[in-house]
Amino acid sequence: MTTSTSNHPLRAALAGEPPAVREENLDLPAGLPLGTRVANLIVILVPFVGLIAAMVYAWGWGLGWTEMGILVTMYAITGFGVTIGYHRLFTHRSFEAGPVLTTILGVAGSMSIEGSILRWVAFHRAHHQHSDQHEDPHSPHNHEGGFRNALRGAWHAHAGWMFEPVDPDLERYVPDLKKDRLVRTISLLFPLWAALGLILPAVAGGLITMSWTGAFLGFLWGGLVRVLLVHHATWSVNSICHIWGTRPYRSHDESRNNVIVGVLALGEGWHNNHHAFPTSARHGLHWWQIDLSWILIWGMKKLGLIRKVRVPTPDRLEAKRTTRDGATPAANPAA
Repeated sequence: MTTSTSNHPLRAALAGEPPAVREENLDLPAGLPLGTRVANLIVILVPFVGLIAAMVYAWGWGLGWTEMGILVTMYAITGFGVTIGYHRLFTHRSFEAGPVLTTILGVAGSMSIEGSILRWVAFHRAHHQHSDQHEDPHSPHNHEGGFRNALRGAWHAHAGWMFEPVDPDLERYVPDLKKDRLVRTISLLFPLWAALGLILPAVAGGLITMSWTGAFLGFLWGGLVRVLLVHHATWSVNSICHIWGTRPYRSHDESRNNVIVGVLALGEGWHNNHHAFPTSARHGLHWWQIDLSWILIWGMKKLGLIRKVRVPTPDRLEAKRTTRDGATPAANPAA
């Protein structure tokens, strides 16, 4: 999966539309600006500082049920916002949703502070088009051999790619989303949603405990620590799931299924399944592959909240199945 955290310049109002409707400019210079590097560094380091502060404050007192509840709740809201909203809805159109649910998923994903919808989707679609090739924004395999280069590749795929030059013409990956006024508006307001993702847990902590200390702990655990956990769960799909795991399906790249990431990233760790069937709303394709995002999607379908949910047929699954070592099965001479 792809993330970014930089702010984006805004274009003037689109011709023929009200002045309030603007469009993100995803055109980037060939070299990454210093301001973008600094912004990305801040978003990576500040949650670590928050984790240290939270641990120091909890020393001798422990982690209370209020802080734990806020942390888990915010992790679920923003994590599902990324997996179901940013990834399966906006990037791959695995299902269709009405404007209310689209807004909820877009805002929830934005509160993860992984970048605006348009930018996140553009990077992820570029990843799929060039997976594990030179043009892939975050492949761990575009380095020479050796242990040191393997570590460099893993770091690049996990977070290092955010400090390197990017494709200056990202807009070509999101023409459909640029035409959607609702999605454009949600994406444009990303800074507001990012701030909301830090304010809400602080307000919740303050109201539950009726104290400023509760608000501070809510901000630390449900805000900064939660951002750190969601970020590294997402980034682990880019790094770990292209290095370690199984490859039950043919995918023309090094994507792999990893059960640990599958659980922590709410179903995204079944990455070989996903790359083999990118438009599938279900990534855990077998009953034992835990995919919490799919369970929620299935529930929303049963309630009539979403429609046109896409999953591969058994014939398609069998057609792309590989042997244990990742090779394509030999044809059956008797067939």
